[in-house]
Amino acid sequence: MTESHIAQVRKVVTAIPGPKSQELHKRRLEAVSHGAGAALPVYIEAAHGGIIVDVDGNQMIDLGSGIGVTTIGHTNPQVVAAVQEQVAKLTHTLFTLTPYAGYVEVCEYLNKYTPGNFKKRSALFNSGAEAVENAVKLARKFTGRGEIAVFDHGYHGRTNLTMAMNFKAMPYNSGFGPFAPGVHHVPMSYPFRDEAGLTGEEAAARAINYMDKRVGADNLAAIVIEPIQGEGGFIVPAPGFLKAISQWAKANGIVMIADEVQAGVARTGKWFASEWEEGFEPDMFTIAKGIAGGMPISAVTGRAEIMDASHPGGIGGTFGGNPVAAAAALAVLRQIEQGGVIERAQAIEGVLKTRLEAMKAKYPVIGDVRGRGAMIAIEFVEPGTKNPNKAAVDAVVKHSHSNGVLVLNAGTYYNVIRFLPPLAITNELLEDALNVMEEAIAKL
Repeated sequence: MTESHIAQVRKVVTAIPGPKSQELHKRRLEAVSHGAGAALPVYIEAAHGGIIVDVDGNQMIDLGSGIGVTTIGHTNPQVVAAVQEQVAKLTHTLFTLTPYAGYVEVCEYLNKYTPGNFKKRSALFNSGAEAVENAVKLARKFTGRGEIAVFDHGYHGRTNLTMAMNFKAMPYNSGFGPFAPGVHHVPMSYPFRDEAGLTGEEAAARAINYMDKRVGADNLAAIVIEPIQGEGGFIVPAPGFLKAISQWAKANGIVMIADEVQAGVARTGKWFASEWEEGFEPDMFTIAKGIAGGMPISAVTGRAEIMDASHPGGIGGTFGGNPVAAAAALAVLRQIEQGGVIERAQAIEGVLKTRLEAMKAKYPVIGDVRGRGAMIAIEFVEPGTKNPNKAAVDAVVKHSHSNGVLVLNAGTYYNVIRFLPPLAITNELLEDALNVMEEAIAKL
């Protein structure tokens, strides 16, 4: 199926999941580990722009982008062309054995466009968790310290170290311990759930007091934070929070790491979400998901002196910065640089927030609308309270899926619906998807 065959319209032709998907799911249950779950057992055979097409011919509006991966849009023509050209020339050598230009060029882009007026270097890996793990390794090597601070409601991956850094046990951590030591969980700024009137500076003071008294500033190698939390429910900290945390880190020789795996690479209407708070100055950035249009690649970018702290061979990996994935990343980064992509994220925020704020005013089951760019969320509550309402989310998700709209839940309490549409999605598709969701909300 070519892109010209995928009209950018929602089309439901069978029950969802349809008979072919159901048959494939039976085979999956026999062949695939049950630990690899399925949010929606619909089997996809093609996609383009903002539409995914299943094996039964249903065309679904994608509001998840593979959890923020296909930011540039499904089967983006420039990404497809770059991958096709590269795979015919070179698929693998291992950069740390015999290097190639694509890896270097991706690093040059990231050094240029990550925030911070200082000399930077980068290294490439395969996944967000790998990036976080290597950022922590480098921070420990650079500082000679061992302890790490992370934040409530955060998510950083599924390796042993990153599981220790996650806030929520289910489904990421439960039964898989013991985990890596030296990780401390710190109170986050959560404006919707914090006490009324708590400022970003006050929330930061609370967090800093915990780190200083419970861990000790002199023991901390790094503070790792998502500028907008992803799995935690798209929590945007109160203004001033990130700035105050990074200033304290700088004053105490602690490496400030911004986990931009989900929020970075044009998703929030800037190159990186860290840019939204003036005065927030990370030393390092972890980058993945949307960087390569669906190909597996990640990066750590940071101050040259920190990135160079490791001895040669101390960081890397067999497939890190693979030539084909690097070519895809370059195709994405060049499009963002050329203009229009970041602006589209900002426009999507306007469409989503206009509709969602109107729903919030109409339906008391919606407690909060938040986020930036094409990273927006709504938090559901029991009307008249702030009690989490997971049942409402489950009902909206079920209705949406059945009617050809792929939406995802999130949040510590599973009471958040998150919007991560491809930036190639049309306003018409967004409005259609929101109409479907509102049908369900109106029935709650």
